[in-house]
Amino acid sequence: MITKKEYFAQLPKEIKDGFSELQIGNHLRKAGIIKACGYSCLSIFQLLFLLVFQYRNWYHALQSKKAADLPGKDTIYRFLNSSTYNWRTFLLSLSSEVIRRVKQTISKRRVTVFIVDDSIYSRNRSKSVELLAKVFDHSTRQFVNGFQLLTLGWSDGFTFVPIDFALLSSANQKNRLNEIHSSIDKRTTGYKRRLEALEAKPNMVLKLVEHALDKGIFADYVLMDTWFTHAPLVEKIHSKGLFVIGMVKQLKQRYLFNGERLTLEQLYRKAKRDIGKKETLGSIHATLHTGLPVKIVFVRNRNNQSEWLAILSTDTTLSNEEIVRIYGMRWDIETFFKFSKSFLHLAKEFQGRSYDMMISHTTIVFTRYILIAWQLRKEEDPKTMGNLFLFLCDEVKEMDFKTALLQLISLFQTLAEAKVYLSMDIFQCQLSNWITSLPRYIKDCLHISVCES
Repeated sequence: MITKKEYFAQLPKEIKDGFSELQIGNHLRKAGIIKACGYSCLSIFQLLFLLVFQYRNWYHALQSKKAADLPGKDTIYRFLNSSTYNWRTFLLSLSSEVIRRVKQTISKRRVTVFIVDDSIYSRNRSKSVELLAKVFDHSTRQFVNGFQLLTLGWSDGFTFVPIDFALLSSANQKNRLNEIHSSIDKRTTGYKRRLEALEAKPNMVLKLVEHALDKGIFADYVLMDTWFTHAPLVEKIHSKGLFVIGMVKQLKQRYLFNGERLTLEQLYRKAKRDIGKKETLGSIHATLHTGLPVKIVFVRNRNNQSEWLAILSTDTTLSNEEIVRIYGMRWDIETFFKFSKSFLHLAKEFQGRSYDMMISHTTIVFTRYILIAWQLRKEEDPKTMGNLFLFLCDEVKEMDFKTALLQLISLFQTLAEAKVYLSMDIFQCQLSNWITSLPRYIKDCLHISVCES
């Protein structure tokens, strides 16, 4: 029988199977996310994981009828604010397990990719958040208070798995509104991640890729947009044994072609045309100033038919169509950011001032996405991510009463198998024990108490 202490962390079957199959508790222990006493870290993690399916945030959970059965607010905040928990190790361990299982279901010839991109982690109404900075939002073309969430993900074209992330402040001290708290122990993983927040974005991209490779996660290509596709970073990633495909801007960067240093515009004029093809306009082989050979494919801009876009590939053996097709897989990370912010409450659920809290909560949000993506992978019917999320919300709501009734059925089943003579005294005693184990909010709904006959 489930005790009251464990009741708050019950999971619906779909999520429970995912927790068990992917061994979430084991990954938490590997990352040093453990407690000596009180509620276990796995129970607290499950509670935080389920928040988005049950309530809007932790505040609303404490205002609900279930509040009496939940752990104290301090317990939750101590868990989220701990600087000793290695959340990166947890996320890398979990994602590598999911990717290993996904690879068992696909052909070895199927193209897999790493995808790098960033998104704004907005804290525009905050003033005292640790390492808060003014960061540039490319979508609105304005500076906002917050962070840049630099994310590395893996995809096979169907399932996207976030592998690692860095919550970047600003390398420019003038743009930082707050610094690292002096009370943070410099020996902890939390302090090391704070130092990462001050690194330049290209340096962190390379570190994220190295973390994935060190964990044994591999892919055929690294996909990047125009903000990252620059010669020095492309060269460093290529030196790791990975091909790069990324969109490039018309900047001052020069490319070597037949002994000449040409701009992207000049290369376009010299490119071999694709006659009779609507999407690709042509391609050309060139060399970066570092000596790395590349192939640049020119495609029509769908938003403006009179303009063109350029996609660079360090794998010069690919056809124009294949380069465009593989680069199209980069859209997976855009849908990931949209889904995480709209459905999974990324950057919204907790508004703490601690940098550790933002790291831990972001990891929990990424875990939610991974489990939903894994469940979607196993589903036979083609549900969308949004439909599956809403389905799981309904399952969580129905879980509590269903579990209580199953407990009651199990109780009478046990008595029947034992062939116990069910006198009224025994019946009332067993029923009272069952009622006592129920959370208070269920007792209120049923209008019963332990003393009732």
